[in-house]
Amino acid sequence: MKRILENPFIALHAVSKAYGDTPVLKGIDLAVGRGEVVCIIGPSGSGKSTVLRCINALAEIDQGEITLDGALIGSPQLPLQQLRQRVGIVFQSYNLFPHRTVLQNVSMAPIQVLGRDRHAVEQEARALLQQVRLEGKEQAYPGELSGGQQQRVAIARGLCMQPQVMLFDEVTAALDPHTVKEVLGVIRSIAAQGMTCVLVTHEMRFAREVADYVYFIDQGEVVEHATAEAFFDTPRDPRTRDFLDTVL
Repeated sequence: MKRILENPFIALHAVSKAYGDTPVLKGIDLAVGRGEVVCIIGPSGSGKSTVLRCINALAEIDQGEITLDGALIGSPQLPLQQLRQRVGIVFQSYNLFPHRTVLQNVSMAPIQVLGRDRHAVEQEARALLQQVRLEGKEQAYPGELSGGQQQRVAIARGLCMQPQVMLFDEVTAALDPHTVKEVLGVIRSIAAQGMTCVLVTHEMRFAREVADYVYFIDQGEVVEHATAEAFFDTPRDPRTRDFLDTVL
């Protein structure tokens, strides 16, 4: 059953995507309200990350449509640069520039892509680095940081574009348990400030604590979706129950 929101901030309608002859998404419907935290969970290879890549137009959909605040992604009303400014994305791999300092990594895109004033952007970048608990690391290089610190730099970099939505794609998958806690703490604080967040995650406890709504995707299809409380306490579909039994 499709989730009905009166004015969804992000909406996917019957979205299909294949890579070659391999279908990855099979008519996905998904809705995210403004200021919501939505978690997408499911087995490896189920299409979760592809959903995020399609929202940010890093992957082109084959059928269906995706809208952001009512504007169709891919239309003249929402050109690619504007979309990427409004929708930030953080990946499992940090994708930092190794020859640039932390401050440069965070501030580069607003200066070079948006043409904003360097001094103003660097002030904002320093404030964001403080927010992600990296004050004092402004002049460090990525190779001098732990994995968790690098991931927090990547989050600050995304926030420095002043997005309306943040997408997080398995951002803790490559981290040890201690740094997982650090990164999830940063995401929790971002969500608490009202940022619309969509997370692909395998951290079920975090999803239960932070998510307003949860989607379970398997084999390219939405199997079940509900509020976090209902999803984890009373899953309806046998596939959902089997999945939760293996990960909880």
